Amino acid sequence: MTDRSKTRFTVVDPERHGTTAEEIAVQLRGMIHRGELRPGDRLPPERDLAKMLGVSRPTLRAGISSLAAVGVLRSRPGAGTFVVEAEGSPSLDSGPLRMMASLHGFTSAEMFEARKSLEMAIAGLAAERATGEQMAAMAEEITEMYASLDEPEQFLMHDMRFHQMVAAASGNRILTSLMNMVATILFDVRRKTVDRAKDLKESAEMHRHVYRAIRDRDPAAARDAMRDHLVRAQKAQESEESEDHPQITQISEAG
Repeated sequence: MTDRSKTRFTVVDPERHGTTAEEIAVQLRGMIHRGELRPGDRLPPERDLAKMLGVSRPTLRAGISSLAAVGVLRSRPGAGTFVVEAEGSPSLDSGPLRMMASLHGFTSAEMFEARKSLEMAIAGLAAERATGEQMAAMAEEITEMYASLDEPEQFLMHDMRFHQMVAAASGNRILTSLMNMVATILFDVRRKTVDRAKDLKESAEMHRHVYRAIRDRDPAAARDAMRDHLVRAQKAQESEESEDHPQITQISEAG
């Protein structure tokens, strides 16, 4: 990691790219492309960087937030803001999608449909590309699901990890990032109702069907198993929500 407090930053010109916040984002992206900022580098402290760029601190925060939302920068409390390391799959902040869901009234059904499209493709790719180590990690999460049938929140955590491992095994970082963004929102919704779940054993079994298809290197079977699992998961979530809140049909922006 390199501290870039002495890197040359240029005062922004909002006339070139629209708002000052947009120009900040453009300048930082350009510095990354040119290698002036590298993965793992820490940006100068907010007060110093705002002075270097000739902008207010709130404007600087807005520019940095726009890059954090697309997985370019990451803020660590007490440590600073860093250029994201290029290891593993890039992460996308689900905040903008939550905001769109709130503004446009995206329904849970629409989110599940998007997730199903992404994860069916991911499962098929995982059946072609998963390594032995990745399949062993999937199997371990399924074992943990069966071990936590009486602890719904723990079960849900292992459920999410299983899907993340399948996504990583697909070898496609774009699909993985998109899936994680959508799944995180649905995970946050399900977390509020999972204590009322009645089908966790069936859910664990459906995850095992997905795993077996991947292990057997059968892309078509993996896609079918993932589709069947997500269709059942959608029905389960709708049932849980309807017990106390029959009117819930939209995704809330709140976590």
